[in-house]
Amino acid sequence: MSWILGIIIILILLFIITNFRKKKSLRKIKNDLINNWGKHKKKDEFHFGSIEKYFQNNNQKEKAFHIISDRCASDLDINETFKIIDRTSSKIGQQFLYCKLRTIENQDKLMKFNILVLLFEKNQNLRLKTQLELSKLNSNDYYNFEDLVTSKPVKKPKILWLIYTLTGLSTSFILLGIFFPIFFIFLIPILALNMAFHYKNKWNVSNYLDGVSQLSKALNVSKKIASFQEVKHHFPNTSFIKEIEKIKLKTAFISFEKNIDNEFASVVWLISEFIKVLFNLEYLIFYSFIGSITTKREELKKMFHFIGEIDSAISNASLKASDYNLCSPEFTEDKEIKVKEISHPLIKNCVVNDLSLTNKSLLLTGSNMSGKTTFIRSISINSILAQTLNICFAKEYIAPFFKIYSSIKITDDLLENTSYYLEEVLTIKKLIDVSKSKIPHLFVLDEIFKGTNTIERISGGKAILSYLNKGKNIVLVSTHDIELTDILSKENFELFHFSEQVENNKLNFDYKLKEGELKTRNAIKILELYNYPSEVIKDARTTEKITFANTGNRCTRL
Repeated sequence: MSWILGIIIILILLFIITNFRKKKSLRKIKNDLINNWGKHKKKDEFHFGSIEKYFQNNNQKEKAFHIISDRCASDLDINETFKIIDRTSSKIGQQFLYCKLRTIENQDKLMKFNILVLLFEKNQNLRLKTQLELSKLNSNDYYNFEDLVTSKPVKKPKILWLIYTLTGLSTSFILLGIFFPIFFIFLIPILALNMAFHYKNKWNVSNYLDGVSQLSKALNVSKKIASFQEVKHHFPNTSFIKEIEKIKLKTAFISFEKNIDNEFASVVWLISEFIKVLFNLEYLIFYSFIGSITTKREELKKMFHFIGEIDSAISNASLKASDYNLCSPEFTEDKEIKVKEISHPLIKNCVVNDLSLTNKSLLLTGSNMSGKTTFIRSISINSILAQTLNICFAKEYIAPFFKIYSSIKITDDLLENTSYYLEEVLTIKKLIDVSKSKIPHLFVLDEIFKGTNTIERISGGKAILSYLNKGKNIVLVSTHDIELTDILSKENFELFHFSEQVENNKLNFDYKLKEGELKTRNAIKILELYNYPSEVIKDARTTEKITFANTGNRCTRL
């Protein structure tokens, strides 16, 4: 009897130690969550190939008010901005937040999301309880849960009837073999056929395995969070949880071998694998599971959204608790942009600026490196953040609810044999096509048509910018072509510029937005500061004077 008592004592000790370690781990996670509130994630946590999957595969995008295109995302450095705003606790939440950043929905949904943000912003206890649950879904494996939500289901094979027949024969020969052992011989060819079908089907199973193995944990986390009273009030309908629970047993069977991590389990796996082959269990249960996944796909999507929206709301609350100067946007029906102390989220110690446009667009000139492109990007990225997360890096932001398009980072496409100019023509043509709608658009352009000659660049640029600046559309364009300032100032464009000062043979930029057109130039001065040969500088200055005189005291390019 003493050995039984010893075993009981050992089991009690193991329980106490396990429980102690679990509580210690939870305390550490909780302390980390408290200490990291309002702070950036580590940069090595961003695997954009996986993060972007839900956005790329989401078939609901066409229902959105506007989708931020790959072109616009590249122009405005969306991925780098995401690194600044992402404070999610789960991989599902991270995927959902990225999709949210690139999907502008309607204002009602934005306001509903903001209510959820305020809930977690004000209730620390609820926030920590929820984050502790969400952190259980933080391993990279949970990126694969998205596959169950968006991937096309595997079609049931036409030979499924044969599998049922082989299963029936296996069962029959085993039962007969108990009484007449000779029937066990007939199991050999049946077993060979079953094995062939079983391992051929392993490919289909493996494609689903990563996502399926995360389903049970995601379901448990959803159940726990949905039980919180405050969350239940915001999400009154969580019936998707009960529906998904109906396929929980099949999920556990399909994902069994994914969880094998020791020798004992491997022995169990070997036995179970033989049984699965003998009776085609994996084959039959897998296609039954696929049928269930197909019928429960809407519920799986709702669970993904449930987890993702809650995690995104907590992330937004954390961002609002950071040291950034942030505000909530105000949307207007008028053609106007009013911002105060706006900054670019990617620039540390960014110089803030104000801008006020009413019934006009912006034509921005400035010397090289003075901050023109950064400023129009600042307006644009904050417009996206305003309409997706209800937050801006500014003291005040007032603007319409925009569809946003850009033409900034144009490059030659060698693979498509497309020149710089043609690539720009194709990009701007898309802007012209969408501008005809009555919905307000924000068009952001940097150095329009710089891939062609001066005369055609100015004439073509003027015509296009005037065309885009119709209705409630607002255009933000930066340029070196000061001829455009005279022309477009008569076409409802407000003129602003950035400038610099030369002190002690150094260029000093204040990065402050100033009204009116630019009067200074610095391109040749930069050559001089970087020790170009004096002969080159002298020749450039002489040519500059001639050009200046021949163009009526105007210089074509700054």
